[in-house]
Amino acid sequence: MSVFSVDALENRHIIITGASGGIGSETARAIVMMGGKVTLTARDTKKLDMLKQELLEFTPSENIYLHTADLTSELNQRELVEHAEAQLGPIYGLVNCAGIAGGGILENTSKEEIEYIMELNYTAAVMLTKLVYQHMKEHQRGVVVNVSSLSGLRGTYGNTAYAGSKFALIGFTHSFALEAIEHGVRVNSVCPGYVNTQMGIRAIEKRAERNGISFEEQLEMIKNEYPSRKLVEPDEVANTIVYLITDAAPNIIGESVKISGGTVLR
Repeated sequence: MSVFSVDALENRHIIITGASGGIGSETARAIVMMGGKVTLTARDTKKLDMLKQELLEFTPSENIYLHTADLTSELNQRELVEHAEAQLGPIYGLVNCAGIAGGGILENTSKEEIEYIMELNYTAAVMLTKLVYQHMKEHQRGVVVNVSSLSGLRGTYGNTAYAGSKFALIGFTHSFALEAIEHGVRVNSVCPGYVNTQMGIRAIEKRAERNGISFEEQLEMIKNEYPSRKLVEPDEVANTIVYLITDAAPNIIGESVKISGGTVLR
């Protein structure tokens, strides 16, 4: 098959959480350009509306459903799944892209901050997956892609809470993949490094402040850490996600696909 053809995901319904962010919006764009239908969810209704207007260039309105939700709420999660299926039909794919950065050195990190980061980056993704999986099992097919991070593969200074949440998401991916494949559902994760999005830029700004240098100096230092000498672009992550969703990846199961510019080799 042609992996990125206009019909590679024809009529397949995929939920994308965190759709208003850089990776989520690029993933939505890639999916509709490949013939898929998308349920887009985030907290920011205005950003979802703007994204829909962009996507209408590639697909008709009936292939897009917007649902504003707080995914830390179990009620919001149930409503999302029910309304998504009612609008666009059976759910084929789930991209768990919602997440936040945060934390710092352990001494300066509160219990409340740790709990909030874990709730959004890990627990919400797990519980939403649990709901969607019940629907996928009925059809004996489906795909789940969790957006983790290189921070889920190795620790970095001042990153205890965020790294902990992303390590947890990878552990979930590995374990759940073994359960889900028994019912034709493939589960994987992607692990990008610093991505050129608002969230990624804020993380670099925070690191620069901690190191007492300018943003430009910190950015150059980070680029020099990458053998590729550049940040990850959001469309690179999106293309990796949609590849995992297509039929071109039938035997990729429980993997953590790195997009590291060569910084993490193992």
